[in-house]
Amino acid sequence: MERPLLNFIPTASQPLVTELLAIDNLIVKVKNERKTRHGDYRELPNGKHQITVNSNLNSYRFLITLIHEIAHFEAYRKYGRFIKPHGKEWKQTFQHLMLPFLHPEIFPSELLPLLAKHFKNPKASSDTDTELSFALKQFNEDNDKTYVFEVPLDKTFKIHNGRVFKKGNKRRKRYECMEVTTSKLYLFNPNAEVELID
Repeated sequence: MERPLLNFIPTASQPLVTELLAIDNLIVKVKNERKTRHGDYRELPNGKHQITVNSNLNSYRFLITLIHEIAHFEAYRKYGRFIKPHGKEWKQTFQHLMLPFLHPEIFPSELLPLLAKHFKNPKASSDTDTELSFALKQFNEDNDKTYVFEVPLDKTFKIHNGRVFKKGNKRRKRYECMEVTTSKLYLFNPNAEVELID
């Protein structure tokens, strides 16, 4: 049996989300994990609008992702289809929608300053905000994943699709890692989740 949508978000946020979702033509689906995205929004051929969010997100990330996608829908309704996906109209809409949720009853106190900072200029993905992303991951269920910044220099690790990399030096914010089979260099976010190879 599927879990109702409200079971995925912090209890104190449920009335606000219920109010936001009391909109005709908006369908919200909870999906199995997708590696490339936490959620998405699109207009369906029948004129309805659909949001999907990954089921494996912790409740705080799920809530942020849900509001991120609702902001796409609201910005589309208000400004039309020709706006940039993560342009100023979306950013303003996201900030406006998120503000009532930035509350100690909803988010743990250690996340609130990071969220406040993030929402001064929200990015297309909260994953690009390394500090916030790492703080949010502390609320994930335990798993055997390691973060790139924890991998010792010159050690190998693999990513979700099985490709193997060797960790190199840190550039300004990201780590240079060499793909073992091709010797190509790639840059990794410090908080990318990887699996260490013994």
